[in-house]
Amino acid sequence: MADKKDAKVDEKKKIAKAAEKSAAVAVTAANVGFNKMNNPDGLIQRTLIIFKPDAVQRGIVGEILSRFERVGLKIVATKMVNPDKDHYYHHYEEISKMVSRRGQKAFDLVVNFMTSGPVIAMVLEGVEAIPVVRKIVGSTEPMAADMGTIRGDYAHVSFGYADARNEGVANLIHASGNVEEAEQEVSYWFKPEEIQIYKTLSERFTR
Repeated sequence: MADKKDAKVDEKKKIAKAAEKSAAVAVTAANVGFNKMNNPDGLIQRTLIIFKPDAVQRGIVGEILSRFERVGLKIVATKMVNPDKDHYYHHYEEISKMVSRRGQKAFDLVVNFMTSGPVIAMVLEGVEAIPVVRKIVGSTEPMAADMGTIRGDYAHVSFGYADARNEGVANLIHASGNVEEAEQEVSYWFKPEEIQIYKTLSERFTR
């Protein structure tokens, strides 16, 4: 009888520990600070942007960043880093499935380009931030991007030009493609404790 009781107690402890671990894992950089009161419908979103080596080396990070700030998006995390190829493998393949979508060659060119210099990773927060940021950034190919978008205004490289030179497309910035991708990317690049929770003066009018 004692053995059975001890076994039940041990089992309850295991279940409790598993529940605690599950709850801890559920708190990610993508959702830390959000709850049913301050984000009941999930429309306040966080998204990852990366200022690529060309944006950093051209010295136009501040100018580009101002476009996101002007629409009321809030910076909640940022850092300058120089990740290795393993880091980018997880980002572009484990999360975005780039090899299966675009092929190994395209993947290799992108990773080679991204490892050519430091980048600035940043998390932006706002009302439906993911599609808003994608709209501001513009389409992947700079030459085809609309004027008024970041890629349309600050670059004009074409896929054909890059392919002919066997190099990645210098298109300035990465932005998460959808909600699932954003959640994974934000939590991959940043820890929950690196996300800053604060109010901005513009929030009254922008969210």
